[in-house]
Amino acid sequence: MSRTLSVALAGVMLVASGAAHAQTFKMEKWNIGGEGGTDYVTAEQGTNRVFISRQTHVMVVDGMTGQVLGDIPNTPRMHGIGLAPRHNHGFTTNAGDSSVTIFDLKTLAFIKKVPIKVGGLDGIMYDAYDDRIILTNHSKPGTAISLDPASGDILGTAELEDNAPEGAMADGKGHIFVVNESKNTMQVIDVKTMKTTASWPLAPCDGPTGLAYDAPSNRLFAGCGKTSVVVDATSGKVVANIANGDGVDALGYDASEKLIYIPSGAAGNVTVVRQNSPDKYTVVATVPTVRGAKTIAVDAASHRAYLFQPERGPSTPAPAGSPAGTRPTPGAIIGAWFVAISH
Repeated sequence: MSRTLSVALAGVMLVASGAAHAQTFKMEKWNIGGEGGTDYVTAEQGTNRVFISRQTHVMVVDGMTGQVLGDIPNTPRMHGIGLAPRHNHGFTTNAGDSSVTIFDLKTLAFIKKVPIKVGGLDGIMYDAYDDRIILTNHSKPGTAISLDPASGDILGTAELEDNAPEGAMADGKGHIFVVNESKNTMQVIDVKTMKTTASWPLAPCDGPTGLAYDAPSNRLFAGCGKTSVVVDATSGKVVANIANGDGVDALGYDASEKLIYIPSGAAGNVTVVRQNSPDKYTVVATVPTVRGAKTIAVDAASHRAYLFQPERGPSTPAPAGSPAGTRPTPGAIIGAWFVAISH
């Protein structure tokens, strides 16, 4: 397996306690090999391990070196990875067979599969406050499903107003928030009843996908194409707008450093934003990454952000005489770029 390392530096000025100081963001990337497309990446907090979806399997990578540490097979058309360290369990959402794989977090060994009948499995997160795994599914209608992280048992299902729910977050106060990509809304779910209690419009956000929560300020950060938004988690009011690139499919947050990371797959960069106060935000850097890299994960222990994107060679045109609408055959993967941003 060939490996390539490149480094880019971006110097910015941050303001803290009224005094300006320079802060440099460093981008590193490694060609980690492997087959398959990608969706979400998930950082295991404090271990430097990063879990990368590869369509039919999950690659586990050392975030400091780019070394491949392990692989989790048999995850057909998988999208996301959720980690419940309290139970030593990891989870994958497998749209191909409408199941959730549960694996041992230490050894990566397979434990069991849980069938999810609604279909359309996509996003996943661990609600540590309420000790729940939350799935967001592109079913009809869209759903959010709560699982017991110890057993995998389904604890409840919330029907949503959109067939394309994306990111979910909990506030530790009995609420789960889910953004709806097609409706440009955020819905509030009662954790105990798994019933929706509110729907908030997110204009000027278009296509919300990523979601993060800052407990001290009680603010939600929704990653959107071109303009992301900050939302008061009590009232649902949009209190600030953030300019960023297009092609956003996730959002990362380092709570201790008050830094938001918004990836742009279209531009091939990450917009780094500092929370100055609950309703005031400043873009402090635009860090180049890899074109197409649109999802991100942050390890708040090491203060590193991670992305992944395969690079393909030229596609093959559809043969002459093919039915109208036949798509070209995608080119072979010629690079598998694991990206780390640090400062």
